[in-house]
Amino acid sequence: MTIYLAERLVTPREVLTPGWARVDGDRITEVGSGTPAEPAERWDGWMLPGFVDMHVHGGGGASFTHGDPDQARVVAEFHRRHGTTTMLASLVTAPPAELTVALEQLAPLVADGTLAGVHLEGPFLAEARCGAHDPQLLLEPDGAVLDELLRAGRGTVRMVTVAPERPGGMDLIKRLTAADVVAAVGHSDADFAVASQAFDAGATVATHLFNGMPPLHHRKPGVVGAALNHSSAVVELINDGIHLHPAVVAGVFAQVGSSRVALVTDAMSAAGAGDGEYELGGQRVRVEDGVARIAATGSIAGSTLTMDAAVRNAVAAGVSIVDASRSASATPARAVGIVDVGQIAAGQRADLVVLDEELQVRAVARGGRWE
Repeated sequence: MTIYLAERLVTPREVLTPGWARVDGDRITEVGSGTPAEPAERWDGWMLPGFVDMHVHGGGGASFTHGDPDQARVVAEFHRRHGTTTMLASLVTAPPAELTVALEQLAPLVADGTLAGVHLEGPFLAEARCGAHDPQLLLEPDGAVLDELLRAGRGTVRMVTVAPERPGGMDLIKRLTAADVVAAVGHSDADFAVASQAFDAGATVATHLFNGMPPLHHRKPGVVGAALNHSSAVVELINDGIHLHPAVVAGVFAQVGSSRVALVTDAMSAAGAGDGEYELGGQRVRVEDGVARIAATGSIAGSTLTMDAAVRNAVAAGVSIVDASRSASATPARAVGIVDVGQIAAGQRADLVVLDEELQVRAVARGGRWE
């Protein structure tokens, strides 16, 4: 048993100055404010819960795309160094046979705790809003294909992004909901009515809000308006200063609150690996000045973001550290059905991130073990 005393400890509702967490094994057993009576290990700066990234494709020069276990471990290790202690492996659009193989290969990494699950971002997307996805590989929403993918994942698929306006899209959302898999609306050209119907049918996440969907218009609110308007919808934000203007990020937080905002990276393999030529979903990606784009079309191809940078950017935009922390941890965890991570609270896994005064990562603990 160890007590960690932090200069500033961030809970879901406040900052304790100072605050402490008692850790026994891999669990937090008690949290308090002030200085504990028992000896404690002291940390300067900020102590936050480990970050939860529900949408990430790669990093550190490696990728989840083909399901290679060695590359997946590289991705997980890279993002852990930036504070992410829980993540879903996001797979881009590919032929079902390739997705099946990737799912089968990633399933053991979910079983051993390296990953928390898998997010299928495709192939049931809209060609008009395909972004970095190969339009030739997109499929109409198909229950039989979905069932095969879910079988291959052996219970590891936690979220699937769907364009609800495509034939069969609404039925697929209902099918996902019945299977206890999160249905996300994204890469969609749906209007407000159809998108609203999708959320009413059981979709609970908007995949990278504003990106891969029509822009918000005062007479055509579209997917953006439907997601912001629906009280149960969690909206992903890629807060890298490229996908979204800081004023938009601050505005979304102000409108729906941190309980409905999930900061995500949508990072691809170039995160932490520098500019150059990369591949994503069979397409060539060129990264210049940290911005990833499909070489053939110029479409943004994910990001080179890390979660610690997403938190710093949120705070720089005027979001409180409490709200930024919640949107980087508790909200995404709840959005994908993970109940024992995302907060510094009794009963939670002891996933902790220590940040310095500039909110740079100093140390990361996963399950009570500092890495």
